[in-house]
Amino acid sequence: QVQLVESGGGLVQPGDSLRLSCAASGHTFSSYGMGWFRQAPGKEREFVAVINWSGSSTDYGDSVKGRFTISRDNAKNTIYLQMNSLAPVDTAIYYCAAARELTTWPMKREIQYKYWGQGTQVTVSS
Repeated sequence: QVQLVESGGGLVQPGDSLRLSCAASGHTFSSYGMGWFRQAPGKEREFVAVINWSGSSTDYGDSVKGRFTISRDNAKNTIYLQMNSLAPVDTAIYYCAAARELTTWPMKREIQYKYWGQGTQVTVSS
């Protein structure tokens, strides 16, 4: 069992940066691939980024490539999402998730994830 708690969301202006964190409980955290998804009002949840268990491989959704960076610190049981050059279209609830065992890389689909956090709101507005 893994419990995930996101933090770091807030209200920022266009062009600003923000770093989200996702703290995980459970002694097997380092064995999980981890991902970030987001859901804007009235839209389906969207894949944002994924990182493998060691941090050696990452992948991103097309809308955030070059602006967002996912990373992890297994010693702290935490993953991060560094978001730069934020725009109003990035406004959403951001969720972190832990991938199912033995699922194929890269994990871009919700069904590939077993555990989900409650989400943190990011609002980009002037």
